[in-house]
Amino acid sequence: MNNIKRLLIPSLIAMAASVTAAQAEKLTLYCSAQEDWCQLMARSFEDATGIDVNMTRKSSGETFAQIKAESSNPKGDVWWGGTGDPHLQAAEEDLTEPYVTPMRGELHDWAISQATSAGDKTIGIYSGALGYGYNTDLLAANNLPEPACWKDLLKPEYKGHVQMANPNSSGTAYTTLATMVQLFGEDEGFDFMKGLHSNVNQYTKSGSAPIKAAGRGENTIGIVFMHDAVKQAVAGFPVKVVAPCEGTGYEIGSMSIIKGARNMDEAKKFYDWALSTDAQNLALEVNAFQVSSNTGAEASPSAPDMSSIKLIDYDFKTYGSSAERKRLLQKWDEEVSTLPH
Repeated sequence: MNNIKRLLIPSLIAMAASVTAAQAEKLTLYCSAQEDWCQLMARSFEDATGIDVNMTRKSSGETFAQIKAESSNPKGDVWWGGTGDPHLQAAEEDLTEPYVTPMRGELHDWAISQATSAGDKTIGIYSGALGYGYNTDLLAANNLPEPACWKDLLKPEYKGHVQMANPNSSGTAYTTLATMVQLFGEDEGFDFMKGLHSNVNQYTKSGSAPIKAAGRGENTIGIVFMHDAVKQAVAGFPVKVVAPCEGTGYEIGSMSIIKGARNMDEAKKFYDWALSTDAQNLALEVNAFQVSSNTGAEASPSAPDMSSIKLIDYDFKTYGSSAERKRLLQKWDEEVSTLPH
């Protein structure tokens, strides 16, 4: 019997050690960018490091809600992508972990300023301007004028032709709401949202869904980040992209390490890797036309030229704060979403 024990114990120890090693080399990734980009990031990180990635894709508002719900027993390690506002709110609510990456020297100032405003609990990975796109065939078939400004979308002839996401689930739509408040002032901004509501045919869960529907010919005008509209146009759909004449807001897509992450070392490895030129150049493989945060990353000639777009001085600190976000969403729920179409 003792001989059997002597034979078994070393092999059991070896098995336990290999199980521990296997457990250590994994990462749970929450991703809020487009599905194909999320998949490519997960698989490419696995190829680069051998670390096994379990990836879940949800919009940024949904991911924020999930991280908050799991805060007493965190299941995720890194949250990559999606608009910066909910990342800033997660930082403020102490749901994410401060981390100063050695990659900072390679990043644009706007990516660092996102980190600074959140006590290093998040960082900018890409930026993109808000706008809309429309299906040129449907516009012509319905004999509709070409819209060029935000306020054009309030015209009665566009009734039932406009789609945007719900700002409770979508970072894109929350950026739209916060943009209107900053662009027109709160009263006029909410008047705009109310006027728009009467023309909206559906509030989608995902921010990019309205322009995908326009590409497929199921909807005429989609309010989205301009890079999502470019993606449809490049894919060959009859979509024209609009930078609204009054000016517009923009996002700083962000990345955060979840507080209490079970795989903290792997989370930091992913964070550093995701800020490298190689990782950021992957965007071009899936026609993601955002502006990357690494100064050495390649830019697509199809990407919107941020320097030619009239951008507002978007106040990320205020509109990414927990109190302001909750207040605006509650006001939208009470004053806009309840109105008849």
